[in-house]
Amino acid sequence: MAKKVVREGERRRRRPTRQGTVLSERLIVETALRMLREHGSAGLTARRLGVALGADPSTLYRYFAGLDDLTRAIGDELMGHALDGWRATGEWRADLRALGLAIHASYLAHPQAAVLTASRVTGRPREIEVDETILGILRGAGFPDQDAVGVYHAFIDLSLAFAALDAGALTLTDQVRETDEQMWDSTYARLPADTHPHIAATAPLLAGRMTRSAYPEVLETLLEGAAARLGRRARRGG
Repeated sequence: MAKKVVREGERRRRRPTRQGTVLSERLIVETALRMLREHGSAGLTARRLGVALGADPSTLYRYFAGLDDLTRAIGDELMGHALDGWRATGEWRADLRALGLAIHASYLAHPQAAVLTASRVTGRPREIEVDETILGILRGAGFPDQDAVGVYHAFIDLSLAFAALDAGALTLTDQVRETDEQMWDSTYARLPADTHPHIAATAPLLAGRMTRSAYPEVLETLLEGAAARLGRRARRGG
């Protein structure tokens, strides 16, 4: 059975931790992000977190129901980072493009946390704020609710899928990642045209493109498709 989380007003410690700080949910999340960056998901345990915070490991359960609850809070924090740096302009395509890139960048800034949380639904305030913002942009642009939900679904899944994919590459060691990237020159570029004519013909282009994220281009394709759908509906009179 999950442990009961202590209510906000009852959480504050009477004494500082051994580092001289007072615990808070935000401090625990920030410390967990640092631990993920330094040690990966296998290094995030209640015991290690307690050591890093200078507190008893059981203190975690005054703030979170468990490590899974903490994982959702980490995902919510990444969503919050994206929204903090985003500003609406009133032009729906520009706003969604900027927000999508901000989400992608927020997750890539914490690749280990991104791999751990990109597939999770947190149900927490910042994630809900992002979802409300996206749906508001789409409905404000004139998308009927069914289309707004469809575009929202594609938009958020695309953003998080690429965040997980690209973050996965960043969690590799530099040597492994460089070996993978060099494969386009060391292997693909050397395939003979008589057996692999299409790869041979496009090898220089592949080497130039495949080591960077396709997310911005695929995001633009999604937005173009959404705009075309909205235009067709407008021409049909709604």
